Amino acid sequence: MPIHAIAPMAVPYNKTDEEEKKIILREYRALLRALKESLKKGDKAMLRRAFEMSVEAHKDMRRKSGEPYILHPLAVAKIVVEEIGLGVTSAICALLHDTVEDTELTLEDIRTEFNSQIAKIIDGLTKISNVVDIKAETTIQAENFRKILLTLADDPRVILIKLADRLHNMRTLDSMSRDKQLKISSETTYIYSPLAHRLGLYEIKSEMEDLALKYTNPEIYTEIAHGLSETKRERTKYINEFIKPIKEELTNNGFDFDIYGRPKAIHSIWNKMRKKQVTFDEVYDLFAIRVILNSPTEREKEDCWKVYSIITNFYHPSTERLRDWISVPKGNGYEALHTTVMGPGGRWVEVQIRTERMNEIAEKGLAAHWKYKEGSPTAGESKLDHFLKHLREILNNPDTDTIDFLQDFKLDLFTEEIYIYTPKGDMRVLPKGATALDFAFDIHSELGMRCIGAKVNHRLVPLSYQLNSGDQVEVITSSKQHPSEDWLTFLITAKAKSRVKTYLKEDKRKIAEDGRAALKKKMEHMGAPLSQFNLNELLHYFKKSSTLDLFYGIAVGSIDLRDLKNFSIFGDKIQPTSREVKNDTKNVAAEEDNSRQKAGKAAELIIFGERSDKILYKLAQCCQPIPGDSVFGFVTSGEGLKVHRTDCPNAAQLLANYGHRIVKTKWAKNKEISFLTGVRMVGLDDVGVIQKITNIISGELKMNMRSLSIDSNDGIFEGTIMVYVHDREELNKLVNRLGSMEGINKIERLESSEGPGA
Repeated sequence: MPIHAIAPMAVPYNKTDEEEKKIILREYRALLRALKESLKKGDKAMLRRAFEMSVEAHKDMRRKSGEPYILHPLAVAKIVVEEIGLGVTSAICALLHDTVEDTELTLEDIRTEFNSQIAKIIDGLTKISNVVDIKAETTIQAENFRKILLTLADDPRVILIKLADRLHNMRTLDSMSRDKQLKISSETTYIYSPLAHRLGLYEIKSEMEDLALKYTNPEIYTEIAHGLSETKRERTKYINEFIKPIKEELTNNGFDFDIYGRPKAIHSIWNKMRKKQVTFDEVYDLFAIRVILNSPTEREKEDCWKVYSIITNFYHPSTERLRDWISVPKGNGYEALHTTVMGPGGRWVEVQIRTERMNEIAEKGLAAHWKYKEGSPTAGESKLDHFLKHLREILNNPDTDTIDFLQDFKLDLFTEEIYIYTPKGDMRVLPKGATALDFAFDIHSELGMRCIGAKVNHRLVPLSYQLNSGDQVEVITSSKQHPSEDWLTFLITAKAKSRVKTYLKEDKRKIAEDGRAALKKKMEHMGAPLSQFNLNELLHYFKKSSTLDLFYGIAVGSIDLRDLKNFSIFGDKIQPTSREVKNDTKNVAAEEDNSRQKAGKAAELIIFGERSDKILYKLAQCCQPIPGDSVFGFVTSGEGLKVHRTDCPNAAQLLANYGHRIVKTKWAKNKEISFLTGVRMVGLDDVGVIQKITNIISGELKMNMRSLSIDSNDGIFEGTIMVYVHDREELNKLVNRLGSMEGINKIERLESSEGPGA
């Protein structure tokens, strides 16, 4: 039986003024205690002043839960200090992070009261929230994310405080409306958790992903949380059995250490279930063993390998799953030895070996990285510094398209890394799948622009050659080489794509100038100016999205100016004599506006089923929703309203990037409409298995089956069944009944791989 999510009960807020004052004071004292060791002379007075200013500024404000708003900045300041490891300056900024945006306080007030550094950080935090100068073709959310990254490149504390702010918002999401929960959760998984990952904040990244899953896919979240709770006793027993001999041997060898097992994040377990297509019961590595050593810096590497040797004396390691991030740390500064060994009872167990310094960097990321760097003045530019420098380069390019940039940048954030060497032996870190041309751009943009090929391990290869870890690459250039559009088909790094797109756009702009001049001359000959109104008419007529595309099309001959004979002049305005094309375009736009207006006026009232004739909609093929699924509506550019499941593979991208197009939806109870859906089965290829399946579907459950496809190989069959159901309840009944058949190993709902169709 599937476990259904238990909706969190909203506890009514009913505290007195006196009780509230005590809670606020208690939280402030907790912040002071967290900062105790780092407070210098005058810091306490500054912190007190920031607290008082925040209390005064937010005195009439309350959160959705009903509690005083000041508890939010206090909580953010505590996360910044305790979980990220920043100091008093960041705590002051966290206390004041919402004041300039939401209250009467100005940046000048903050600069006067504190200093220009604090004012600069708060200005950065305010810019993230206040989105200005939005281009018509970019979405508000995407432009916001770009601003976040701009502030990251300027002062990383801005983004660290913003991540703390987002984490607290996620922790208190229960009191928000369902559509806000979906939007905030999707934004979090789309950009904030990858950013936390890239900055080395693994604990925060994991918690953000778990909380996002809780709201986007509550059934799965509850099922895994319930499963972890039920298996806790058995897991603890196994961990104790596993670590007992290791503990004794490490003690005998004189190590100062801590060893323990910890459960993996719910989101991480869910990813494993999806990738391997297994149930919770079939996921064995629900935990990892962690060994933390107290070793001096000069002995860290040696001690970690000694511990590895001791562990592998007891348990056989998997050679394919050894990860040495001590000799070559990850791009975000993460250092550790990871190995997977065969433990008691034939179970694979992941073991992570690191020192206390490495552990602090793993948990507190960027802040800890700089703390240790300051302690070692000889430390050169780290990979993290390189990442921030690389980010500045991309963001300083004003022509970068926001959505494109965000997609490319996300790939850089989350992908696996490979290690490539220059001819002189210097190492560069690139995302997995990077090409010889990506490497050239990583060394220097000009080198990438002029690259005609490369030698990998002394062998000549083309630009598109995919590199492997350990390759040594020599870039070959020519002064006659220029970037071309086909480069974008194989480049994968954000820096390289951004540079090529900028060059192509500039090149296109130069060519487009000729098209503009030709159009202007033709229009003047007709007696009409090149006004914005006339340009819009031409854009509609020729179906172009921008004037750059229009002028470029004229310059290269794909748009024939002789077609202007189809236009008539009225005063100084042109209009197509044949309105066919233009009307089509207007109708599409009108239809979309109409959908949006209907959606905006009665978003809660859009119901599918009994009132489906009121609003035209399509069910998205990428997730094939059926009544009973948690869904949202999405206003597309040309296909009207599309309905997606909230756990659709494309949901995070749509909700995070196009929040203004999202429409609340709910299903009406209607047993007269059937929806096509499918299930995939894997089982033993026994005699009569097809007959048993069809008997259950058509005979026992009286369902209308559209198709049944079975493929058998070496005694195992895989089958896909497409059936018509009225709602999710019926689908669950079918899945449970087929799953109870003898010989059926796995059964799951069918997902399509089709894109979102935005």
